[in-house]
Amino acid sequence: MTAYEPTPPPGAPPAVYDAVVLAGGAARRLGGVDKPGLRVGGRALLDRVLGACADARVTVVVAEPRPTARPVRWAREEPPGGGPLAALDAGLRHTTADTVVVLSADLPFLHEATVHTLLATLGAAPDAAGALLTDADGRDQPLVAAYRAAALRSELAALTEEHGALTGLPLRRLTGALDLTRVPDPVASFDCDTWDDLATARARIREHGHVLDEWISAAKDELGIDLDVDIKVLLDLARDAAHGVARPAAPLTTFLVGYAAGRAQGGPEAVAEASRKAAALAQRWADEAAAAQADAAPDATPGTRPDAG
Repeated sequence: MTAYEPTPPPGAPPAVYDAVVLAGGAARRLGGVDKPGLRVGGRALLDRVLGACADARVTVVVAEPRPTARPVRWAREEPPGGGPLAALDAGLRHTTADTVVVLSADLPFLHEATVHTLLATLGAAPDAAGALLTDADGRDQPLVAAYRAAALRSELAALTEEHGALTGLPLRRLTGALDLTRVPDPVASFDCDTWDDLATARARIREHGHVLDEWISAAKDELGIDLDVDIKVLLDLARDAAHGVARPAAPLTTFLVGYAAGRAQGGPEAVAEASRKAAALAQRWADEAAAAQADAAPDATPGTRPDAG
Protein backbone atom coordinates (compact mmCIF):
# COMPACT_ATOMS: atom_id res chain seq x y z
CA MET A 1 0.00 0.00 0.00
CA THR A 2 1.12 3.53 -0.72
CA ALA A 3 0.11 7.02 0.30
CA TYR A 4 -3.42 7.64 -0.80
CA GLU A 5 -5.56 10.64 -1.55
CA PRO A 6 -8.86 9.77 -3.24
CA THR A 7 -9.58 12.05 -6.18
CA PRO A 8 -13.22 12.85 -6.85
CA PRO A 9 -14.27 12.32 -10.47
CA PRO A 10 -14.80 15.41 -12.62
CA GLY A 11 -18.16 16.42 -13.99
CA ALA A 12 -21.67 16.29 -12.63
CA PRO A 13 -22.60 15.26 -9.09
CA PRO A 14 -23.01 11.51 -8.51
CA ALA A 15 -26.20 9.81 -9.60
CA VAL A 16 -28.96 9.08 -7.13
CA TYR A 17 -28.18 5.72 -5.58
CA ASP A 18 -28.99 3.40 -2.73
CA ALA A 19 -26.35 1.50 -0.80
CA VAL A 20 -26.29 -2.06 0.54
CA VAL A 21 -23.60 -2.84 3.12
CA LEU A 22 -22.97 -6.50 3.95
CA ALA A 23 -21.95 -6.71 7.61
CA GLY A 24 -23.05 -10.14 8.77
CA GLY A 25 -20.14 -12.40 7.86
CA ALA A 26 -18.68 -14.97 10.23
CA ALA A 27 -15.14 -13.44 10.26
CA ARG A 28 -13.61 -16.92 10.58
CA ARG A 29 -10.05 -15.73 9.92
CA LEU A 30 -10.48 -13.31 12.82
CA GLY A 31 -11.69 -16.00 15.15
CA GLY A 32 -15.35 -15.08 14.79
CA VAL A 33 -15.04 -11.61 16.36
CA ASP A 34 -17.45 -8.80 15.55
CA LYS A 35 -15.46 -7.57 12.56
CA PRO A 36 -17.66 -4.56 11.62
CA GLY A 37 -17.16 -3.27 15.16
CA LEU A 38 -13.36 -3.40 15.07
CA ARG A 39 -11.87 0.08 15.11
CA VAL A 40 -9.38 1.76 12.80
CA GLY A 41 -8.50 5.36 13.55
CA GLY A 42 -10.90 5.26 16.48
CA ARG A 43 -13.91 4.47 14.29
CA ALA A 44 -15.68 1.16 13.78
CA LEU A 45 -15.06 -0.33 10.35
CA LEU A 46 -18.80 -0.27 9.66
CA ASP A 47 -19.02 3.44 10.51
CA ARG A 48 -16.10 4.18 8.20
CA VAL A 49 -17.92 2.46 5.33
CA LEU A 50 -21.18 4.22 6.15
CA GLY A 51 -19.33 7.51 5.99
CA ALA A 52 -18.17 6.71 2.45
CA CYS A 53 -21.76 6.26 1.24
CA ALA A 54 -23.26 9.03 3.36
CA ASP A 55 -25.00 10.63 0.36
CA ALA A 56 -26.89 7.46 -0.57
CA ARG A 57 -30.63 8.01 -0.69
CA VAL A 58 -31.17 4.85 1.35
CA THR A 59 -28.49 2.78 3.11
CA VAL A 60 -29.34 -0.79 4.04
CA VAL A 61 -27.06 -2.77 6.34
CA VAL A 62 -27.52 -6.53 6.23
CA ALA A 63 -26.72 -7.68 9.76
CA GLU A 64 -28.15 -7.73 13.24
CA PRO A 65 -28.97 -4.13 14.30
CA ARG A 66 -26.35 -2.24 16.30
CA PRO A 67 -25.61 1.40 17.14
CA THR A 68 -24.14 3.25 14.15
CA ALA A 69 -22.91 6.78 13.58
CA ARG A 70 -25.43 7.29 10.77
CA PRO A 71 -29.07 6.20 10.45
CA VAL A 72 -29.57 3.08 8.31
CA ARG A 73 -32.19 0.48 7.50
CA TRP A 74 -31.56 -3.04 8.74
CA ALA A 75 -32.15 -6.28 6.89
CA ARG A 76 -31.26 -9.94 7.44
CA GLU A 77 -31.00 -12.89 5.12
CA GLU A 78 -32.93 -16.06 5.93
CA PRO A 79 -31.45 -18.09 7.38
CA PRO A 80 -28.82 -15.80 8.95
CA GLY A 81 -25.34 -16.67 7.74
CA GLY A 82 -26.64 -17.74 4.34
CA GLY A 83 -23.74 -16.13 2.50
CA PRO A 84 -23.18 -12.99 0.42
CA LEU A 85 -25.73 -13.68 -2.31
CA ALA A 86 -28.53 -14.29 0.16
CA ALA A 87 -27.46 -11.18 2.10
CA LEU A 88 -27.34 -9.06 -1.05
CA ASP A 89 -30.81 -10.25 -2.06
CA ALA A 90 -32.16 -9.36 1.38
CA GLY A 91 -30.64 -5.89 1.20
CA LEU A 92 -31.85 -5.19 -2.32
CA ARG A 93 -35.44 -5.76 -1.24
CA HIS A 94 -35.24 -2.49 0.72
CA THR A 95 -33.92 -0.38 -2.17
CA THR A 96 -35.66 1.36 -5.08
CA ALA A 97 -32.91 3.35 -6.86
CA ASP A 98 -31.81 2.31 -10.33
CA THR A 99 -28.19 2.22 -9.11
CA VAL A 100 -27.04 0.37 -6.02
CA VAL A 101 -23.60 0.61 -4.40
CA VAL A 102 -22.69 -2.69 -2.74
CA LEU A 103 -20.01 -2.64 -0.04
CA SER A 104 -18.52 -4.93 2.54
CA ALA A 105 -18.23 -3.58 6.08
CA ASP A 106 -14.45 -4.02 6.44
CA LEU A 107 -12.96 -1.35 4.15
CA PRO A 108 -10.87 1.05 6.27
CA PHE A 109 -9.67 3.22 3.38
CA LEU A 110 -12.90 3.60 1.46
CA HIS A 111 -13.83 7.24 0.90
CA GLU A 112 -16.82 9.03 -0.55
CA ALA A 113 -14.70 10.04 -3.56
CA THR A 114 -14.14 6.35 -4.36
CA VAL A 115 -17.88 5.69 -4.32
CA HIS A 116 -18.40 8.66 -6.63
CA THR A 117 -15.72 7.33 -8.97
CA LEU A 118 -17.53 3.99 -9.21
CA LEU A 119 -20.82 5.77 -9.93
CA ALA A 120 -19.20 7.96 -12.58
CA THR A 121 -17.51 4.97 -14.19
CA LEU A 122 -20.79 3.07 -14.37
CA GLY A 123 -22.56 6.11 -15.75
CA ALA A 124 -19.97 6.36 -18.53
CA ALA A 125 -20.49 2.70 -19.50
CA PRO A 126 -24.19 2.40 -20.43
CA ASP A 127 -23.84 -1.23 -21.52
CA ALA A 128 -22.19 -2.38 -18.28
CA ALA A 129 -24.12 -3.95 -15.43
CA GLY A 130 -21.66 -2.67 -12.85
CA ALA A 131 -18.33 -1.04 -12.02
CA LEU A 132 -16.11 -2.60 -9.37
CA LEU A 133 -12.68 -2.07 -7.86
CA THR A 134 -9.74 -4.38 -8.40
CA ASP A 135 -7.10 -4.88 -5.73
CA ALA A 136 -3.30 -4.71 -5.79
CA ASP A 137 -3.15 -8.15 -7.45
CA GLY A 138 -5.73 -7.26 -10.08
CA ARG A 139 -8.46 -9.37 -8.48
CA ASP A 140 -12.08 -8.27 -8.72
CA GLN A 141 -13.64 -6.89 -5.54
CA PRO A 142 -17.38 -7.27 -6.17
CA LEU A 143 -18.22 -5.93 -2.71
CA VAL A 144 -16.74 -2.55 -3.57
CA ALA A 145 -18.90 -1.80 -6.57
CA ALA A 146 -21.77 0.12 -8.14
CA TYR A 147 -24.39 -1.95 -9.99
CA ARG A 148 -27.50 -1.41 -12.02
CA ALA A 149 -30.19 -2.71 -9.70
CA ALA A 150 -32.21 -4.29 -12.49
CA ALA A 151 -29.26 -6.43 -13.57
CA LEU A 152 -28.67 -7.62 -10.01
CA ARG A 153 -32.31 -8.50 -9.45
CA SER A 154 -32.57 -10.34 -12.76
CA GLU A 155 -29.50 -12.47 -12.13
CA LEU A 156 -30.40 -13.18 -8.51
CA ALA A 157 -33.85 -14.32 -9.64
CA ALA A 158 -32.28 -16.61 -12.25
CA LEU A 159 -29.93 -18.13 -9.67
CA THR A 160 -32.81 -18.66 -7.25
CA GLU A 161 -34.82 -20.43 -9.93
CA GLU A 162 -31.85 -22.59 -10.89
CA HIS A 163 -30.77 -23.58 -7.36
CA GLY A 164 -33.97 -23.17 -5.37
CA ALA A 165 -32.29 -20.74 -2.97
CA LEU A 166 -29.28 -18.43 -2.77
CA THR A 167 -27.99 -19.82 0.53
CA GLY A 168 -24.36 -20.89 0.32
CA LEU A 169 -23.82 -19.83 -3.29
CA PRO A 170 -20.50 -18.04 -3.93
CA LEU A 171 -20.53 -14.44 -5.10
CA ARG A 172 -18.79 -15.32 -8.35
CA ARG A 173 -21.95 -17.11 -9.49
CA LEU A 174 -23.51 -13.66 -9.70
CA THR A 175 -20.65 -11.50 -10.93
CA GLY A 176 -19.47 -14.07 -13.47
CA ALA A 177 -22.72 -13.62 -15.37
CA LEU A 178 -22.59 -9.81 -15.43
CA ASP A 179 -20.85 -7.42 -17.83
CA LEU A 180 -18.63 -5.39 -15.49
CA THR A 181 -16.15 -2.57 -15.90
CA ARG A 182 -13.19 -2.33 -13.56
CA VAL A 183 -11.43 0.45 -11.63
CA PRO A 184 -7.97 -0.40 -10.22
CA ASP A 185 -7.57 0.85 -6.66
CA PRO A 186 -5.27 -1.15 -4.36
CA VAL A 187 -5.92 1.09 -1.35
CA ALA A 188 -9.69 1.60 -1.29
CA SER A 189 -10.15 -2.12 -2.02
CA PHE A 190 -8.01 -3.13 0.97
CA ASP A 191 -10.13 -5.09 3.44
CA CYS A 192 -9.50 -6.43 6.93
CA ASP A 193 -9.79 -10.20 6.78
CA THR A 194 -7.01 -11.04 9.26
CA TRP A 195 -5.40 -9.56 12.37
CA ASP A 196 -2.38 -8.64 10.24
CA ASP A 197 -4.69 -6.70 7.91
CA LEU A 198 -6.14 -4.85 10.86
CA ALA A 199 -2.68 -4.00 12.21
CA THR A 200 -1.64 -2.73 8.77
CA ALA A 201 -4.73 -0.54 8.52
CA ARG A 202 -4.20 0.92 11.98
CA ALA A 203 -0.62 1.80 11.13
CA ARG A 204 -1.43 3.19 7.69
CA ILE A 205 -4.23 5.41 8.94
CA ARG A 206 -1.55 7.52 10.60
CA GLU A 207 0.88 7.40 7.70
CA HIS A 208 -1.04 8.15 4.56
CA GLY A 209 -0.73 11.92 4.97
CA HIS A 210 -4.25 12.74 6.09
CA VAL A 211 -4.16 12.25 9.84
CA LEU A 212 -6.05 15.48 10.50
CA ASP A 213 -8.75 14.61 7.98
CA GLU A 214 -9.13 11.19 9.57
CA TRP A 215 -9.27 12.68 13.06
CA ILE A 216 -11.87 15.29 12.08
CA SER A 217 -14.03 12.60 10.44
CA ALA A 218 -13.79 10.44 13.55
CA ALA A 219 -14.58 13.36 15.85
CA LYS A 220 -17.61 14.42 13.78
CA ASP A 221 -18.99 10.89 13.87
CA GLU A 222 -18.42 10.64 17.61
CA LEU A 223 -20.08 13.99 18.27
CA GLY A 224 -22.92 13.54 15.79
CA ILE A 225 -21.82 16.50 13.66
CA ASP A 226 -22.38 16.51 9.90
CA LEU A 227 -20.66 19.72 8.87
CA ASP A 228 -17.86 20.30 6.38
CA VAL A 229 -15.52 23.12 7.35
CA ASP A 230 -12.26 24.50 6.03
CA ILE A 231 -9.69 22.87 8.30
CA LYS A 232 -6.93 25.20 7.07
CA VAL A 233 -8.92 28.26 8.19
CA LEU A 234 -9.29 26.84 11.70
CA LEU A 235 -5.62 25.84 11.87
CA ASP A 236 -4.59 29.31 10.75
CA LEU A 237 -6.87 30.81 13.39
CA ALA A 238 -5.37 28.58 16.09
CA ARG A 239 -1.87 29.66 15.02
CA ASP A 240 -2.81 33.35 15.06
CA ALA A 241 -4.39 33.04 18.51
CA ALA A 242 -1.39 31.16 19.90
CA HIS A 243 1.13 33.65 18.50
CA GLY A 244 -0.84 36.85 18.96
CA VAL A 245 -2.36 36.19 22.38
CA ALA A 246 -1.07 33.12 24.25
CA ARG A 247 -0.65 29.45 23.43
CA PRO A 248 -3.71 28.29 25.41
CA ALA A 249 -5.80 30.75 23.39
CA ALA A 250 -5.60 28.47 20.35
CA PRO A 251 -7.94 25.65 21.46
CA LEU A 252 -10.18 28.03 23.40
CA THR A 253 -10.62 30.32 20.39
CA THR A 254 -11.48 27.53 17.99
CA PHE A 255 -14.01 26.23 20.54
CA LEU A 256 -15.60 29.67 20.79
CA VAL A 257 -15.77 29.93 17.00
CA GLY A 258 -17.63 26.64 16.83
CA TYR A 259 -19.95 27.70 19.62
CA ALA A 260 -20.69 31.02 17.90
CA ALA A 261 -21.41 29.29 14.59
CA GLY A 262 -23.70 26.84 16.37
CA ARG A 263 -25.63 29.62 18.09
CA ALA A 264 -26.06 31.28 14.71
CA GLN A 265 -27.48 27.97 13.42
CA GLY A 266 -25.15 28.31 10.47
CA GLY A 267 -23.17 25.93 8.32
CA PRO A 268 -19.66 26.27 6.91
CA GLU A 269 -20.32 29.94 6.09
CA ALA A 270 -21.04 30.73 9.74
CA VAL A 271 -17.83 28.99 10.80
CA ALA A 272 -15.86 30.96 8.21
CA GLU A 273 -17.38 34.27 9.34
CA ALA A 274 -16.74 33.58 13.02
CA SER A 275 -13.18 32.53 12.14
CA ARG A 276 -12.63 35.74 10.22
CA LYS A 277 -13.76 37.86 13.17
CA ALA A 278 -11.65 35.92 15.66
CA ALA A 279 -8.59 36.08 13.39
CA ALA A 280 -8.98 39.85 13.04
CA LEU A 281 -9.22 40.14 16.83
CA ALA A 282 -6.07 38.02 17.28
CA GLN A 283 -4.27 40.26 14.79
CA ARG A 284 -5.26 43.37 16.75
CA TRP A 285 -3.87 41.76 19.90
CA ALA A 286 -0.63 40.98 18.08
CA ASP A 287 -0.38 44.55 16.78
CA GLU A 288 -0.90 45.95 20.27
CA ALA A 289 1.76 43.63 21.69
CA ALA A 290 4.21 44.74 19.01
CA ALA A 291 3.40 48.39 19.73
CA ALA A 292 3.94 47.87 23.45
CA GLN A 293 7.34 46.32 22.78
CA ALA A 294 8.26 49.23 20.53
CA ASP A 295 7.22 51.71 23.22
CA ALA A 296 9.40 49.92 25.73
CA ALA A 297 12.46 49.85 23.48
CA PRO A 298 15.17 52.41 24.48
CA ASP A 299 15.68 53.69 20.95
CA ALA A 300 12.02 54.05 20.07
CA THR A 301 11.34 57.24 18.14
CA PRO A 302 8.01 58.85 17.19
CA GLY A 303 6.42 57.40 14.05
CA THR A 304 8.27 54.08 14.19
CA ARG A 305 5.75 52.07 16.23
CA PRO A 306 4.03 49.24 14.31
CA ASP A 307 0.62 50.85 14.79
CA ALA A 308 1.77 54.38 14.07
CA GLY A 309 -0.38 56.35 11.69
